[in-house]
Amino acid sequence: MAKSKYLHKPVDPFQIIGNDPISHILDRMGSISFQGRNLSNAFQIWKEMLKDQTTIFMGLAGAMVPAGMRRILVYLIENRLIDCLVSTGANLFHDMHETLGKYHWIGTSHISDEILKDEGIDRIFDTFAVEEEFYQADKFVGQFSETLDLSRAYTTREFLFHLGKHLSEIGKEKGILSAAAENGVPIYCPAIGDSSIGIGLAIHGKKSRHSFQFDTVKDVIETANIVINAKQTGVIYVGGGTPKNFIQQTEVTAGYLKGDVDGHKYAVQFTADAPHWGGLSGCTFEEAQSWGKIQKQARMVSVYVDSTIALPLVVTALEEEKSIWKDRKVPSFQYLNDSL
Repeated sequence: MAKSKYLHKPVDPFQIIGNDPISHILDRMGSISFQGRNLSNAFQIWKEMLKDQTTIFMGLAGAMVPAGMRRILVYLIENRLIDCLVSTGANLFHDMHETLGKYHWIGTSHISDEILKDEGIDRIFDTFAVEEEFYQADKFVGQFSETLDLSRAYTTREFLFHLGKHLSEIGKEKGILSAAAENGVPIYCPAIGDSSIGIGLAIHGKKSRHSFQFDTVKDVIETANIVINAKQTGVIYVGGGTPKNFIQQTEVTAGYLKGDVDGHKYAVQFTADAPHWGGLSGCTFEEAQSWGKIQKQARMVSVYVDSTIALPLVVTALEEEKSIWKDRKVPSFQYLNDSL
């Protein structure tokens, strides 16, 4: 009986090898099934992006900084394993909190939240934070805004660069914002008002009568121009939400501005959301192809996994294979009419 064309590679039962590097483990997981194989494919695609002169966007959603992922993001920025970060405001606020020497604490979800409220403790699933310290960070953001020219509107990239530069001078820890300012990696936060950064700016502006203004439409133009000027682009999504959509829409906007943009060439997402609910956080890259956001022949994979599992493993594996990307030529960006 003729062998079917679909039966070209057998599943290779995973072999335990003592002291095997994580990069080798992920390589070998490419011959098993389910999310193990997808995690291996994510590692391979990220390496291809780095070798293929690709401008890499990362979308960062979920409570990744409180969960202990800050230093991984700093590593990615300092080593230029990503070129542009789009984040929720919450992650950047928590990054600032830790950069200023404060902590998130190991906690538990099995506790009365009424008791935590009385103790002045905020809970993020199994992680705790001190509410008073968050109030102080809100105040810090508002007071920092007074050091800028309040007669004009800022892109979120400009504001976050200035904030990161300030944090690099006074911070007790290296953070995402300070590392990005030092290494020329732009950070955008399209929903910055939906965070304690927005709260801090709003409350300070109300008290001082010096309202801070953002030009988020200019963010849209700038990120589209990054796509237009790139040889090709790739995306890595940690969670979904606004950062994912904001990066996806760069291809649509670039298409309107230039006309011959054909979508991201590489795409990886780590998500715990399922596609069948219809939300963007779980939607597949195949769906995005219908919008022209992802190339028809793109190398892409969705890994349905908690990002606090995926990121430590994949980024450690990339470090082990540093010879592949250590001489990578990184893109530089030019922006018009900004304050930098």
